[in-house]
Amino acid sequence: MPRNLTNQVVAITGGSRGIGRATAEMFIAKGAKVAIGARTIEYAAKVAGEIGAHAYPLDVTDPTSVKQFWKTVEAELGPVDILVNNAGEMIVSRLEHESDDATLHQIEVNLLGTINGMKTAMGPMRERGHGHIINMVSAVGMVGLPGCATYSAAKHGVVGLSEAARAELRGSGVDLSIILPIPAQTELTSGVGKGRFVPLLTPQDIAAAVLRTARRPRYNVYVPGWTNPVTRSLYLLPQPWRDAMGRFLKADQLLRTTDFQARTSYEARLGHTLPREAA
Repeated sequence: MPRNLTNQVVAITGGSRGIGRATAEMFIAKGAKVAIGARTIEYAAKVAGEIGAHAYPLDVTDPTSVKQFWKTVEAELGPVDILVNNAGEMIVSRLEHESDDATLHQIEVNLLGTINGMKTAMGPMRERGHGHIINMVSAVGMVGLPGCATYSAAKHGVVGLSEAARAELRGSGVDLSIILPIPAQTELTSGVGKGRFVPLLTPQDIAAAVLRTARRPRYNVYVPGWTNPVTRSLYLLPQPWRDAMGRFLKADQLLRTTDFQARTSYEARLGHTLPREAA
């Protein structure tokens, strides 16, 4: 039987934009009490007012900030039933052109941020005997993407982290899921070239998958679903065949097809400036 989300307390990191905002809106529509955490609290508060959420300052790279976010949410809304680790950052560049700061920050936000959220949530959820941690990964968490080497590495790390933590939580009553979507039309993917036969999803497509997973927990959630057998089949092929398939799908063309000018405002907001020879 699907779980009733009415009055469930849902905490979403990176919840003021893109997939995070769409996810918050869908949970709210189902009667959940939603807390969104973001570094830019002024913007998050504006969004929260628009959609009926509660906004709190949050820097997922700082364990103290994550613990304070959790403490405040539970004090004001009640025990957190669902944590969606959604905060993410992606830089498109050849690895050798990526600044050390951009490399470090992608690891901190995508991997360390997820670790901090999980470490904060697992104890209280285990003590209560219930809860659900949903980690937003990416298809590149399963298949490395040229042009996003650091992002791919971080997302691969989240897959390994989640698999290990899921085993640690077995029998505790706490569920853990990973969402593995192909790219969506968000600020994070602005200007990014599209592979052959791979449509860009909307944030709502991915948010709907998160909602379905919250109602009926399962571990691996590919979005769209057909990418599950395709991804698994690739691992059965010899490496030369996998490489050829990547070329056929134009997965190796990201650096050539990305409009870097269209990514300028996103990179500026993150505080990273990349050399244009990255293409």
